[in-house]
Amino acid sequence: MLDMITDFVDFVMPVAPHFILLIAALIAPAIGMKSGKASAIFMLAAGLFALGVTGYMMYDGGYNGRVFENLYEFNQFTGFMIVLFLIVLCLVVVMSYGSSDNKKHHGEYYSLLAAATIGMMLVCASVDLISLFVGLELAGIMSIALVAFKKNDPRSSEAAVKYLIISGLSTALFLYGMSLIYGLTGTLNINEIVNALAGQEITWTYAVALVTMIAGFGFKIAVIPFHSWAPDVYEGAPTPVATFLAIGSKKMGFVVFFKIFLLLFVAVRATGEIQELQWLFAILAAVTMTVGNVVAISQTNIKRMLAYSSIAQGGYLLIVLAVASDYALVGGLFHMFTHVFMKGGAFIVVGALCARGLSENISDYRGLSRRAPLIAFAMGVFMFSLAGIPPLAGFWSKFILFSAGVDGGTWIWLIAFAVINSAISLYYYAKVVKAMYIDKGTTTEKVKVSFNFKFAIAVCAIATLAIGFFPGPIIEFCEFAVKAFIP
Repeated sequence: MLDMITDFVDFVMPVAPHFILLIAALIAPAIGMKSGKASAIFMLAAGLFALGVTGYMMYDGGYNGRVFENLYEFNQFTGFMIVLFLIVLCLVVVMSYGSSDNKKHHGEYYSLLAAATIGMMLVCASVDLISLFVGLELAGIMSIALVAFKKNDPRSSEAAVKYLIISGLSTALFLYGMSLIYGLTGTLNINEIVNALAGQEITWTYAVALVTMIAGFGFKIAVIPFHSWAPDVYEGAPTPVATFLAIGSKKMGFVVFFKIFLLLFVAVRATGEIQELQWLFAILAAVTMTVGNVVAISQTNIKRMLAYSSIAQGGYLLIVLAVASDYALVGGLFHMFTHVFMKGGAFIVVGALCARGLSENISDYRGLSRRAPLIAFAMGVFMFSLAGIPPLAGFWSKFILFSAGVDGGTWIWLIAFAVINSAISLYYYAKVVKAMYIDKGTTTEKVKVSFNFKFAIAVCAIATLAIGFFPGPIIEFCEFAVKAFIP
């Protein structure tokens, strides 16, 4: 009997975080009927509990490559991404505590957040295109509902409609590409697809399948030229939801790219064949980071500026697919991890100031260092870290990511583009810091930020500084994930 219980526990433990959030999502609406703040505390507790279970499983070897019904595989890479998504959930829940945007439907709001996180967690565990599609749609549909949560704000409704149309188009492209891939290979298992495609010549069907899948997921991660929806959606959505999309949903899209294309590139490289698609991703990376940074310079709305900054950060992450090496993936995962705290922290500061009556215009940040010195300091940390200034976390993640492209000399031109773009980005990040510390504001009245925002900002700022001074543990964490991901 004891052996049966032990076997059952070993069987369900890898999916325990998913069930914890599922139960929380079902209970949250009932709690929200009584108290919105109680539903937030309950969801935060569920997220932290799931995070603790995931951490224990990774430490204890629970994520050892176990496969469920040939649909989901739980290894160290899966655990890494689950940890990342749960951190995102917890930050957004803390940020949303007591928010007026969802005052009538607290429970439903947190339930949607949990369901979207479950979808992202399913995507990172999927080894089959069908299960991957289910996770994508779960996360996507919940995100659309979250974007529209400010029911009395026309911008929120407009953003939701745009997001719905773009999501539908990207889904259609993905499904079309998936159907062609199935016709070429006779399977929907990602590992089997990679092995089958690695030895094939690029036919028209093969090319159309890959291009439509790239376009489909290009919308998800806002790669140029599929980026136009992101600034409008980020601006119109409630700030916590924009944060969730920027630091959570986009990373889900990159996981899909890594699962399909990076594994394919590694398999092709092992056979000694030339991979032309790597050049396509290199060109996409160069164009995406350049357009994102250049357009961000002219933005006066800070949420739109951060949206174009996210587009540029996506261009940096595409370097992983161009270089297609273990070291590049380590840099990519490290950059994704640090991006959660530096970009998430910046959005949380924006949300905190909006809650106190400041607008989203950068001009409203003038003199902020005198009105809210600690908030201004944290925002400066996030801005400089995003720009890659040492010794902050963003510097080390960019350093590893960029240095991966130097080996062999093939991608030196791409890394030169990335370095130049990092220098360009410093201009618009420094513009925010200049407004806070040099420009004079119209008032010196103190800005009083609620405790939940202070706590979330402090967590992000401390993490950004700590990772910058002690990057080793996180880099090792990323290396373990890469070893599990790339055989």
